[in-house]
Amino acid sequence: MKILVTGAAGFIGFHVSRRLLDDGNEVIGFDNLCDYYDVNLKRGRLSILKKYPHFSFHKNDLADKNAVDSVMEAESPTRVIHLAAQAGVRYSIDHPHVYGQSNLVGFLNILEACRRFKVEHLVYASSSSVYGLNESLPFSVADSADHPISLYGATKKANELMAHAYSHLYRLPTTGLRLFTVYGPWGRPDMAYFLFVSKIIEGQAIDVFNRGEMERDFTFIDDIVEGIALILSKTPIPDPGWSGKKPEAASSSAPYRLFNIGADSPVNLMDFIREIEERLGIKAKLNFLPLQPGDVVKTQADISPLVNVVGALPSTDIKSGVRKFVDWYVDFYKVKLPR
Repeated sequence: MKILVTGAAGFIGFHVSRRLLDDGNEVIGFDNLCDYYDVNLKRGRLSILKKYPHFSFHKNDLADKNAVDSVMEAESPTRVIHLAAQAGVRYSIDHPHVYGQSNLVGFLNILEACRRFKVEHLVYASSSSVYGLNESLPFSVADSADHPISLYGATKKANELMAHAYSHLYRLPTTGLRLFTVYGPWGRPDMAYFLFVSKIIEGQAIDVFNRGEMERDFTFIDDIVEGIALILSKTPIPDPGWSGKKPEAASSSAPYRLFNIGADSPVNLMDFIREIEERLGIKAKLNFLPLQPGDVVKTQADISPLVNVVGALPSTDIKSGVRKFVDWYVDFYKVKLPR
């Protein structure tokens, strides 16, 4: 299978690309290598992917329609996994226009290219941030997601609506995956768990928001990749039982589906920090702060609809996941730990 992966130099895009290549697929990577975080980390991921003979890479910006169309025309992928986006809830508060270009214009260009070049299935990353003010747990794709509390979350909700329009108008099969707090080796340096490890090693205090009274559905990267790989082969079809009189949010009379993808097992933030401390052998210095704008206190994914479609999904426990991340970090950054 020939698959275009946008954001291939990013955290999730790298792992997905490597899995697809290991499975014998041909992967076309697309990424602009933006400097939102250390570009050397992105180059390190790419250096691994470029060792595969069936991997090619295009350094371009999704907001450039001509660039997107040129790659699609030259490569003719049968399926697209769209993972590129401007990430970060807090960053969206201070840099809103970046999100408009990357997450809205960029996604529109992908939709148009998939329509024009008759892609068999578009799988794209949404986010748990779309749930916003919804306090009904676990978060279900059947729940309302109409009250986002960050611009980032609003752009991801917009992506879902845009995808539905294209599924309806052009019968383009689309599957949106609402991701929940993904962590693991080769992760993003702006994510809390990455910052925790870095600062604890350096002897700096770590910021703990809402005084640590938060829970997150931490999901290990390998489990996310497995779900994406499985759903890619499950091309959505119109739901024959769908009715506009009682519209189901996660399916449609169009070839359109939405799923949560997470661990369905929230972990207290302080427990997560203690696992890091234990693996590092270093006690963290804690700087307790109030809840930040755009943050929610707890997340939990109802993944039963996804399991019903793809079967049982792996679930890496926090101790194992933290160990794998910390061990990667220590090796990648050549850290000497007090062991």
